[in-house]
Amino acid sequence: MSDAHAAAKHTHIGGQAVLEGVMMRGKFNWAIAVRGPDETIHVEQSELPSSGARADWMRWPIVRGVVALYDTLALAVKAFTISAKFAGLEAEGGEQLTSKEVGISLALGLIIAIALFVALPAGVTFALGALLRKGGFTGFVWNVVDGIIRIGIFFIYIWAISRVPDIQRVFAYHGAEHKTIHAYEHGTPLEPGPIQKFETLHVRCGTSFLLMVMFVAIFVYSIIPIWEIGGAWGTLLVRVLMRILLLRVIAGLAYEAIKFAGAHSSNPVVKVLLWPGLMLQKMTTRQPDDGMVEIAVMALRPVLEREETGEIIPTGEWIVPELRDVEPEGPAESLADHEAAAAITGEAVADA
Repeated sequence: MSDAHAAAKHTHIGGQAVLEGVMMRGKFNWAIAVRGPDETIHVEQSELPSSGARADWMRWPIVRGVVALYDTLALAVKAFTISAKFAGLEAEGGEQLTSKEVGISLALGLIIAIALFVALPAGVTFALGALLRKGGFTGFVWNVVDGIIRIGIFFIYIWAISRVPDIQRVFAYHGAEHKTIHAYEHGTPLEPGPIQKFETLHVRCGTSFLLMVMFVAIFVYSIIPIWEIGGAWGTLLVRVLMRILLLRVIAGLAYEAIKFAGAHSSNPVVKVLLWPGLMLQKMTTRQPDDGMVEIAVMALRPVLEREETGEIIPTGEWIVPELRDVEPEGPAESLADHEAAAAITGEAVADA
């Protein structure tokens, strides 16, 4: 049996593609590796907040998913700030992007995501219901139509950004991250050659998590009553606000579903449920080159070393890589493009 098909052990380690690099997260720390324009590689690690310092209720099912979501978003801002600095990404005018600028950009991206995947589907459902039926859709039908439109917009969005060359490069780092975690889970040497034998799809991927969120949303929205307030337009506004308020609950439920699926991925029923998310990952991952895999390994090693030895590793270490046969391309130039990919490649489902 080959390494790529051997039984895998369950691991809590997750990751995320960033600008010209990869971030990996474990139980105690997280690490990031970024390739600079001059081919040097910056590797940095930081401690995670101690889980023992949190209240017991923050580890309850569903609640822990909400906590993990907040942690992931905060970590994404830090990781992208570091990667923007060392990947040589510049704002207009040639100046280096600041932490504040990266944070503002990510916040704007979140607002756009809510508008695109919450407000727009609700508005289209409202208009479609008024066009096809006198008085519009009601109850369960309204939520199903809204959910189908949301998933459709999501697929179109991913397809559209996956056509952008810069995004394809981020997705290749996403594939490198998945391959490297697969190799670790299968006990394979963490070297480009053996790692490249694995596939780019992974059951705990953030892409699968987002798709699970959309399926769970249809169920949750269908069991929440909506009050008729201020006529049709008032009711539409209430629906949009309720969807925004319930996002945390939906994310918590989706987290539990992905967490369970990750631990029981060999179950035939679970495989069927995971299949749509895995197929979607074929759009959000690309085959990486050896240089990208090297970056993913460098991000993973500080996390593994921290867990194996219990010792904190020095941060901000610069490494000059050996010459390779495959030369990576230059860094991408658009922060907006990378932010769009970040929303998809973020691994929000690593165990809390």
